[in-house]
Amino acid sequence: MKKIDAVSPKTYHLSMKKIDIVILSNGPGELVTWVRPVVQQLRQQANTDIRISVLLSPCPHATGKEAAIALSYPEIDRVQPAEYFWRFLLQGKTAENWHWHPQGIVLFLGGDQFFTVAVGKRLGYRTVIYAEWDARWWRWIDKFGVMKPEVAAQVPSKYAEKFTVVGDLMAEVTSNLDLPTTEENIVEYIGLLPGSKPTKLSLGVPLTLAIAQHIHKVRPQTRFIIPVAPTLELSTLASFADSQKNPAVQKMGGVEAKLLIPPDSETENPKLVTPTGLEVELITRTPAYDLLSQCRLCLTTVGANTAELGSLAIPMIVLLPTQQLDIMRAWDGLPGLLANLPGVGAAFAAGINWLVLRKGQLFAWPNIWAKQEIVPELVGKLTPETVAELVLDFLSHPEKLAEMRDRLRSVRGEPGAAQKLAEIVLSLLCSESVEY
Repeated sequence: MKKIDAVSPKTYHLSMKKIDIVILSNGPGELVTWVRPVVQQLRQQANTDIRISVLLSPCPHATGKEAAIALSYPEIDRVQPAEYFWRFLLQGKTAENWHWHPQGIVLFLGGDQFFTVAVGKRLGYRTVIYAEWDARWWRWIDKFGVMKPEVAAQVPSKYAEKFTVVGDLMAEVTSNLDLPTTEENIVEYIGLLPGSKPTKLSLGVPLTLAIAQHIHKVRPQTRFIIPVAPTLELSTLASFADSQKNPAVQKMGGVEAKLLIPPDSETENPKLVTPTGLEVELITRTPAYDLLSQCRLCLTTVGANTAELGSLAIPMIVLLPTQQLDIMRAWDGLPGLLANLPGVGAAFAAGINWLVLRKGQLFAWPNIWAKQEIVPELVGKLTPETVAELVLDFLSHPEKLAEMRDRLRSVRGEPGAAQKLAEIVLSLLCSESVEY
């Protein structure tokens, strides 16, 4: 298996005047951590007129703002929202009837890897997949850029030439950030990530606020932040801390909070403030990786948050309160479809979650990657006091947090993947241009 050394980006001279690079992606996490660094490298390395298009596919974690996020990247020329994906896959027509150049590449950066095969055949383009943990459809894909050698370990040897170890795209998140070490952090931050959708926020907001209040009583120097999802209005977030609007507040510790908007929003962040004086800063710029990386610890729900925190090597505790079993509906495949059916979806979700929780499976992405529990997953009828005690124990024993941080780093790959993946795409285009 080949491994491309980390060197300065090459410049690729393509004989074709115009080519298409079609990127398949789906959720907000993939757009920020995978798509953005790769399109930057493609523009930097290509010396010809490439046109970069993004086709979004449906995603259970989608917010509805994915097309806007992709269009905000200056390197991307055009974007098709996820709602038009199936029509394109079946009929071959985009919503805006896009024109396609004769030659191009389909690059997988999120979604279902099978879509790469289908879209490549549809357009007559060659195909490249970035495979983080597993590689599929290797008979029909031209090239794979993989995070670690283990990804290709079970692939038959006759396909080994298709695989190149490029490293970890999510490691690009921190490669350009000047992040302080834990020892340099004068302020003790704890990040609260209660989710971005109502089903998770209804329990997550009151639970994390109640936990924060217990910690604040013991360690008043601790500061708390919530990185607010770009799709979430501050007033909506605050409503989940109001017992008049969210009955779950009383179930999860009874801590309410009001939204405080500062008069000078350029120098001060908005806050959620409790009657006891606890203040939780609301960080509205995204992604807030620089601030998250200063957190000693984060309290988070299941989902893409755990992958991003893991890539940043931020210690975390994952909370799965079962006071309301129908809150988790972001399953893949048939379980996800059943859990989101109108009317009966809540009942399906409760039943599916009950069965899954009985199996004792891992939910946090770092734990799934490592096939063992690196970060604690607390499942059950959680009480704020119990979780707060665990947090306080971690804060009192920084060596435990350091060990968790090291283990998180160990399950990820090396940085530099965006440059190497762009090299694979452009070198494949160069070989194609010679053929034509």
